[in-house]
Amino acid sequence: MDETSRIDGPVGGETAAGTACEAEMRVCAPVRYGLIAFGWVNIGLGVVGMFLPVMPTTVFLLIALWAFSRSSRRFHHWLYTHPTLGRTLRDWHSHGVIPPRAKILAVSMMTVSLFYVTLFLAEGWALPLMLGAVLGAVAAFILSRPSRPAPLGASPRQ
Repeated sequence: MDETSRIDGPVGGETAAGTACEAEMRVCAPVRYGLIAFGWVNIGLGVVGMFLPVMPTTVFLLIALWAFSRSSRRFHHWLYTHPTLGRTLRDWHSHGVIPPRAKILAVSMMTVSLFYVTLFLAEGWALPLMLGAVLGAVAAFILSRPSRPAPLGASPRQ
């Protein structure tokens, strides 16, 4: 079975006995429609994130792309090739790129969250320590990603 037929089911509406759920990447209709709705909610949150500096954009678009990859070839293709929304997704997929603005925002929000938990929520040192370790690892990953796609002559993503 090729990649495109796994996403939106058999081409031309063909079905085989016992494969009702396999027609949509092994996802039955209620789950498929739930994933489509989940994808659109995440697109909405991603678009809001384009205008509000406290909300991420790329994370929500990646979640939407995942949801569409499991439910709708058409919506997946639309989002991935979209002139505005798709650029970040294509850069991440091809080069592992996280834009500088997103890096700054993500690390800043993690730092603010850690300080908030430490100063106002934690009753001891264990929670801030564990949270700091997790957020530190996530921040290290984010900061280790390239900020721009490599030049055309450079080696591709490893």
